[in-house]
Amino acid sequence: MTAITLTGAASAKLGDTWETLSWPRIQAHVLRLQRRIAKAEREGRMGKVKALQRLLTCSFYAKCSAIKRVTSNAGAKTPGIDKVRWSTNLQKTKAIFSLKRKGYKVQPLRRIYIPKKSGKLRPLSIPTMKDRAMQALYLSALEPIVEERADPNAYGFRSKRSPHDAIEQCHLVLGKKHSATYILEGDIRACFDQIQHEWLERNIPMDKKILREFLKAGFMEKGKLHPTERGAAQGGIISPALTVLALSGLEKSILPATRGQKQSKKINAVAYADDFIITAATAELLKEEVMPKLISFLEKIGLELSIEKSKITSINQGFNFLGFNIRKYKNGKVLTKPSKTSITKFREEIRDTIKRGIALPTEQLIHHLNEKITGWSNYYRSVVSSKVFSQIDDDIFYALKRWCFKRHPRKGKKWIIKKYYTSYRGSNWRFHCSVKDKNGKTKPLYLKKLSDTKIRRHIKIIAKANPFDLTYEEYFVKREEDRKRRSLLSRRTELTGLKAIIQPY
Repeated sequence: MTAITLTGAASAKLGDTWETLSWPRIQAHVLRLQRRIAKAEREGRMGKVKALQRLLTCSFYAKCSAIKRVTSNAGAKTPGIDKVRWSTNLQKTKAIFSLKRKGYKVQPLRRIYIPKKSGKLRPLSIPTMKDRAMQALYLSALEPIVEERADPNAYGFRSKRSPHDAIEQCHLVLGKKHSATYILEGDIRACFDQIQHEWLERNIPMDKKILREFLKAGFMEKGKLHPTERGAAQGGIISPALTVLALSGLEKSILPATRGQKQSKKINAVAYADDFIITAATAELLKEEVMPKLISFLEKIGLELSIEKSKITSINQGFNFLGFNIRKYKNGKVLTKPSKTSITKFREEIRDTIKRGIALPTEQLIHHLNEKITGWSNYYRSVVSSKVFSQIDDDIFYALKRWCFKRHPRKGKKWIIKKYYTSYRGSNWRFHCSVKDKNGKTKPLYLKKLSDTKIRRHIKIIAKANPFDLTYEEYFVKREEDRKRRSLLSRRTELTGLKAIIQPY
């Protein structure tokens, strides 16, 4: 590989090529500056914030980190309108020196469309690799401010937070005997596409020239350039952070002024990006007090509450949020389960995978199914899912049974059972095949069952915990260690069961 010498004080310490960069040192340097930005923001020292942001975006280390971020994520293989991809170490090294503020001009975005749950198409705008890297660079200077300004119970597009944190917060505000009984399921009409550029330019604390370039990039569709007058492009790395900052303050705008009112009215907000719920003691409170405040808040940033899609629901009827169904049953318990919509969609996806895999080698079909089963079961493992898991396992069994008879129409039941099924983990009907490892040895490959996934309650993050605040450094270290320990324990349990059951093949 051709080597390129990295010049400069910082680069001299790192070596001559992309492979020799010291990533722990780079990450530590970037995090140190981000913590300083967060501290200055907490203290209200905006001049200091601006100076530190400039220091970070000019930093060699931050540029290296930005390049790595855009070349190691899932979209790294998707080019922009220039059809350029940074796949080699030499290209990545050269890219570091292309990230300059002076003379920077953004290129138009590449417009594609992806299907939505409703069947409609969602527009996705893809920047070029260089523009993605510039967004990642300036995002690193904006993230500490996002964490400082975001609402305590907003969990979308934020570091160290997940949809499961939002679901656990729903339990906290709805799960007690005297909790709120009515929920407003909010829907913001075209949130990403409608935010006012003028509001963003006035209120987003970052380099205004660069922000304007990102916002006014325009997009190419069918060879024609379309200007962007509103919104933050879906597909841009920095767009989620801009949306979180735009919606920060929503929770405060609807909460009652005094503690006594909060306790009596039971108004709480839980948000994940532009999806949110608001609780209250009565439906009238939501209609007459909360919704006018919410509409007024959204109008200031150019957004609109979709009255048609927003609805008020009783907790006794239940509601869907982030793919979960939350409902209070007759025994007074609030239970969270996978939503019927999510279950139906997953069943259809599994059946379609099996149907389309009629000509696939068995091991490929098992790999495809295991990937889907693992992802879906892990997402719902923290709620009441055991019964659903067992039901879907039964569906998969019957779908594979049809697959077997269609694949081997001239074979009998005994032959099919002997070829495709074996005993594993107490089940006599485990779908499997034999594969060869790297050493050429034959070993069994089993289809996973959703019921193999043990239910494990998610531990919610502390609402005010900030990864850029040294006060919470030990908390996040311990939280990560606990996550790894629990993951390793699950993996060991799985391997132990595997060794105990596998017989010489």
